[in-house]
Amino acid sequence: MVKMDEIQKRMIQEVADLHEIPEGAYNFRANGELAGRNTTANIDIKNKDEGSGIDIIVKSGTKNESVHIPVVLSASGLKETVYNDFYVGEDCDIFIVAGCGIDNCGNQDSEHDGIHRFYIGKNSKVRYVEKHYGSGNGEGKRILNPVTEVYMKKEASWKWKWCRSRAWIPLKEQHWLSLKKMQSLL
Repeated sequence: MVKMDEIQKRMIQEVADLHEIPEGAYNFRANGELAGRNTTANIDIKNKDEGSGIDIIVKSGTKNESVHIPVVLSASGLKETVYNDFYVGEDCDIFIVAGCGIDNCGNQDSEHDGIHRFYIGKNSKVRYVEKHYGSGNGEGKRILNPVTEVYMKKEASWKWKWCRSRAWIPLKEQHWLSLKKMQSLL
């Protein structure tokens, strides 16, 4: 992996099923910092001009490509909020993997609030997997507060798999869907 210690690499395996750098676009965050990024000819990832987070732009017509955006926290007392916006053009077929792993061996709470907004173009298909994982034997809590908003154009589809490991993670989740004519959710 890129710029990560062994605990962080293990957490990436848990939340993104990655044992090596993936093909395609990716953005890895570790302890609030960029740990690695790759873009492709069809998928661009940019830091937000204001605030914390990224914009992921998928060109119209993109097929059979993936984006991985895992986050890991291994520092006790770290709290972050990120806003990740996905702009998927028309006639796309893509796979997105997101997730957060927190390993807290300290006494302070660690928290990640990830706000993901998806703007899915006409006739596009998006498969999305989001995983959350917590570990560590410290007294500090491992807190996740994910928010997912999905805005779909006509005849778009969204397939979503959401997983949480280690149920002791305090979690407040919010999900919003805005549907237009003839979309499908799975």
